[in-house]
Amino acid sequence: MSHLFSPITLKGLTLKNRVVMPPMCQYSVEAKDGIPTDWHFVHYVSRAVGGTGLVIVEMTDVEPDGRITDFDLGLWSDEQIPAYERIVKEVHKHDAKIGIQIAHAGRKATDANPPVGASNIPVAENWKVPRPLSTQEVKEMVIKYKDAAKRAVAAGFDTIELHGAHGYLIHQFHSPAINNRTDEYGKNLSKFGVEIIQAVRSVIPEEMPLLFRISAIEYMDGGYDLEHSLEIAKKYKEAGVDVFHVSSGGEGPAGKLKPANTPGYQVSFARAYKEALNVPVIAVGILEDANLAEQTVANGEAELVGVGRGMLKDPYWALHAEETITGKVTPPTQYERGF
Repeated sequence: MSHLFSPITLKGLTLKNRVVMPPMCQYSVEAKDGIPTDWHFVHYVSRAVGGTGLVIVEMTDVEPDGRITDFDLGLWSDEQIPAYERIVKEVHKHDAKIGIQIAHAGRKATDANPPVGASNIPVAENWKVPRPLSTQEVKEMVIKYKDAAKRAVAAGFDTIELHGAHGYLIHQFHSPAINNRTDEYGKNLSKFGVEIIQAVRSVIPEEMPLLFRISAIEYMDGGYDLEHSLEIAKKYKEAGVDVFHVSSGGEGPAGKLKPANTPGYQVSFARAYKEALNVPVIAVGILEDANLAEQTVANGEAELVGVGRGMLKDPYWALHAEETITGKVTPPTQYERGF
């Protein structure tokens, strides 16, 4: 029996397997209106056809200036809901579940003039200098996350993931090297994230699991370590996070410490989160080898495995992985001859 292809229940959400398509920006919005296009429809539905248990829609932003680029998705308007609803309904037809990652790029919003952030510290010398959000604007930003979550629920998503990793806005607030504020959101580095989690939790169904993507460590010189992120994550768990999606870095150029970028290089971070917080975790980090993904779950290092670049190369990665591990697979009827 395969561990990777066994079902799992997260609160009220049951997945047919432990395979996750993590959020990966497509930069493919055509009218700069944040609305998914036919590209997004085919992109996500094809991974559901391909056997993925949980598909997570790419970073979707709470306001226009929260996008990495003007070609990113958004959920700041009710007019955007129907296009997401269309994707959700079709994904569900293929026995897959679907979530959406809600975010704000903060100082990494390349098309915003100027971008906003926790502070006035840019990503690097050649990046735009962000304008620090006022205390009142921070509080208003929490409401924007809340409103985006309401729209995600209206669109029918099965789960929501908050993006607190890779140097985006929530990460910028809980990073000591990026957040130099002197107000309440500088004195308490977890406050912004906690308030967002609580606000989102208040508008989603009780049985819906809330996911949180986090960078376990930073790679820039002077960046935070695992101990710091775990302390922050404990506050996030108390506020209402059910599952941590554990990555690393992304906050800026790497310093002396470099990511290994070898198969499974981030699994140890996921394991540390699981052990310290006693919550289900999603492991990521070049896990496209089916046997390595299986091993990660079988060894109890993570409950779920995110396969990113592997799924960009192969929309049917999950079907092929199951065939590799078990020797048998049940593809869609239309594709049976291929297997």
